[in-house]
Formats: sequence, C-alpha cells, structure tokens
Amino acid sequence: MIYQIYPQSFKDHNGDGIGDLPGILEKLDYLEAMGIDVIWIGPIFQSPLIDNGYDISDYYRVNPIYGTDEDLDQLIEEAGRRGIKIILDLVINHCSDQHAWFQMALQEPDSEEAGYFYFMKTDSGEAPNNWRSNFGGPAWTQTADGRWYLHTFSKEQPDLNWENPKLRRKLYDMINWWLDKGIGGFRVDAITFIKKDTTFASRETEEGRLYPIENYQNYPGIGTFLTELKQATFQKFNCLTVGEAPGVPPEKFGDYAGEDGYFSMIFDFSWEHMRGVEIKGAPEAVSAWRDKIFKSQMQIQQAGWSANFLESHDHPRSPNKFLDKQNRSRESITTLATLYFFLRGTPLIYQGQELGMTNTVRNSIREFKDVSAHNFWKEGLALGKSDAEMLKELNDIGRDNGRSPFQWNRMEHAGFTSGTPWMPVHSDYQTVNAEEAQADDNSILAYYKKMIKLRKNSDWSDVLCFGSFNPILEQYPSLIAYRRSYKGRTLTIVCNMSSESVKLPVQVETCLLTNQSDLHLEGENLILNPYQSMVLEESSL
Repeated sequence: MIYQIYPQSFKDHNGDGIGDLPGILEKLDYLEAMGIDVIWIGPIFQSPLIDNGYDISDYYRVNPIYGTDEDLDQLIEEAGRRGIKIILDLVINHCSDQHAWFQMALQEPDSEEAGYFYFMKTDSGEAPNNWRSNFGGPAWTQTADGRWYLHTFSKEQPDLNWENPKLRRKLYDMINWWLDKGIGGFRVDAITFIKKDTTFASRETEEGRLYPIENYQNYPGIGTFLTELKQATFQKFNCLTVGEAPGVPPEKFGDYAGEDGYFSMIFDFSWEHMRGVEIKGAPEAVSAWRDKIFKSQMQIQQAGWSANFLESHDHPRSPNKFLDKQNRSRESITTLATLYFFLRGTPLIYQGQELGMTNTVRNSIREFKDVSAHNFWKEGLALGKSDAEMLKELNDIGRDNGRSPFQWNRMEHAGFTSGTPWMPVHSDYQTVNAEEAQADDNSILAYYKKMIKLRKNSDWSDVLCFGSFNPILEQYPSLIAYRRSYKGRTLTIVCNMSSESVKLPVQVETCLLTNQSDLHLEGENLILNPYQSMVLEESSL
C-alpha cells in the first residue's frame, strides 16, 4: 500500500503554516498504525513553487520551507525502522526557469546548458508552432533576445531536451545520487511527455477547448529514452517506480509496466477520467463507469501492473467526484474505497482520503493557489465564460480541492499548524479529523485499516495481491462486482453503488468484510443495503 503525502498540507512542525519533513516524522506512528508500506512524498526539492514544487530549481537540495537535508535523512531512517519506504517525486520532463541550467542558457545562447532545452528562433518572430500547454495558452515563451523556448506546462517550467545525451547523463547522475542516499524509489512525473515531435509541425486544435495540447504524449521513439533511463538508474537499485504515464494505449501497457517494463507500475487513468457528474446517481451511468473499470482491469492483467487510485494532489476529493451530496456518508465513502482497493494492482491512498475529506468551496479566483486554475480563468474569460460558470467548475474539479491541510483534530486550523495555514482548512474539521476517527471503531479510517489488514496480513493476501480479475453480476446496473482468484481460491467483492437496495439470489458462505453492521438475508437471497459493500468467500454468485 502506498500513501501519498502532499508535503505543504500534511503537518506543519515549526508553525510557519507550511507542512514540512519534521511534521511527517512526527506522524509516522499514525501512518505505521494504518499499515502502509510506502510513503510517496510530493516534490520537496528547491523550487520557487510556481507549480507547488513541480518546478525544480535545484535537484540536490531540500527546499528550506520543508526542512533540511538532515531532516530527510532522519525521515528515511525512522520510516525504515517501521518497515516503510520513502519514495520521492521525480520531475524530469521539465525544471524551473530559476534552475542554474536555464539561467546560464538565457545568459549564454551558445553554452552547453542552452542545449539542455528546446530553444528556437523564427524568421517571422512568431512562435515556432501552435502547440499549446497543458496549463492553457501557448507552449512557447519568447526570451529577451528573441528566442522561443518550449514548455509543456507553465512558462516557468521549461522542458528539458531529452534528445541531448549530456542532459540525460546529468539527470541519471542525480537520480543515482538520491538512490544512493537510501530513497526507496520514485513516482515519476509526466514521463510520457519527454519525447517530442522534433519536426515541430503545427497541429490542428479544437475550437473552444481550454487545454488542447500537441500530440507528444507517448510519442514514437520514447521507448529508447525510457529503456536507457531504467538501465542507467532504477534497474541498478531494484527500486520501486510509479510512472505517471498518461496517453499510454493498452497495447503499450506491457512496455511501461510489464514484467520487464520501464517502471514497476503506472497509474491507471482510464477510468479516473470519467468525471463524477457523469456517474452520480443514475444506474446507467454507474454501469458505464463500471464498464471502463472492467475493461481496463481485463486488459492490464494481460500485460502488467497498475497503480489504482481514487484521489491525488491533482484531483478533487472522491466523495465530491463520485457521490451526490445527499448520498455522501460513511457507507457510500467506504463502498467507494472497497470498490477500488481490491482491484488488481497496488492501491494508493491520498492523505485525508482515509478520513473522508471533501472539497472546500472557494468564492473567488483569488482564493485559488494552483497556477493551472489561474490560467484556466484567463482563457475562460477570453472564451466568454462567466465568472460563476468557471468558479463552479474549479470548485468541482480544481486541483486545489485535494490540497487543503490535513485535518488532525478539533483544535484551531485542525491541528495542522500553530500558525496561519498556507491554504484555508476545510470548515468541517471539527467533525472530520484523525483524532475523532481514531477514537471511533466504526470510522472511515477504521474501515481502511480493516481493508489494509485483509489485503496485506491475512490468509487471503495472496488472492487479493496476485489473483486474477473477473467481472461478475453485470446484469445489475447499480452493482460493481468482481472476483479475485489465485491457486484455486476465490474471493468475491460486491459493491452497491446506489441509494436503493439490491436483491441477489446467492448462498453466502463467509463474509470477510462489510462496511455495514450485518448481512441481510431473505431466504436464499442476499439483500445489499444502499451503498453496502462486501468481501465474500466463494459462493454461488
């Protein structure tokens, strides 16, 4: 099990309002008690924080706002004593425009460092092409001397030129330096963008889209770079790697996360992309979402290993995304958890997910921290969208939703900080917090602990970790149900994703886990209550 920490928002130790490494160290007992194996910490390197750390200005230094190099060494050591590995965010598609390499490239156009980036001059003085950034607007920015540089994300994040072998060697040396320090591996950011179409031809774009991008996700030839990256770094240390690899088609999945893939696993984005507004409530919408999950699972098990998630630092909270407001409850949230946690692959838990944290509401664009939110707003205005329309969309799906401070207790600022938090705490912190959850045997946190124990430390661990995946009960539109089988043993996972009861003609042998207090049987029928989930030993389902 992997637990993701967004360092700015997890726990502030020194009272400056920003989460830090000593704060994570302070809460290792909490994480150990959950039963997690790996902590993935978001970017903690030196950065001007234009994109909250995904714009790195020095790959070898811990950002002082998070602590010191010694703090990180201590965290690695103390986590290791608890059997927990630390993995860091590896951002190597781009760096910060404040990085020494880019600053030298600006000052000396003929320097070696200038070759680490994509610089171009045009006869017309216009941008080299019409490529657009993931964060909105052109993917090119002009320098004072008339050159243009490419950035797949914000203009403060110039793309690194992977065509340059000297640049690649610099990156490999850095990666190996961190692995030598005892890091357990990396979550590798935006890795499918490193290979570009070096003809730099313009692309057709769709009118009205806010974020059209040039087709350089998983571009032909990227495998050469990724093979070299693995052989020069990860393979030498047998470390854990989780690739953020959007755009990988099913037929290429094995290359990325197969037995001899570039990474240990990659995120499965195929069913996360179905926004909550599309699946809330209606049975036919649940069925459509289920079909995406099942299709993905059946394809992936033929090729490799996936990282499964409901939430992350880039996504809204799952209760908001997948559940109507009137149906958000301990039962429905734990059913969502059951649904994804026992799929084939490695489950990730994002900080606060285990408490049932939800989106915060912001009433002005000024309240958003995320650079992509502000770019979205500027482009929306240009397209004629209203403030109310854009504000609703950002409150629904904006990245800031998952970044509000972790809610530790009922004290001021939810116990996150003794100072003023860098981002406001959710208003519900007095009822939704870790202290309350730890004291309640029926809390969402308690249920997560039960799931982790069943998957990790039970007689059924092999089935749930290595078992095959097979869909069942697809004739019931509101159910998401599947089997996991391994060496002649089978478990059945059944999740009622509706506010109505469902009757199943089934002989139940043993229920290993349910998110509600009892099994409701009527003769030879099993009655699933609204938003009830179960993990059952093989039965007549």
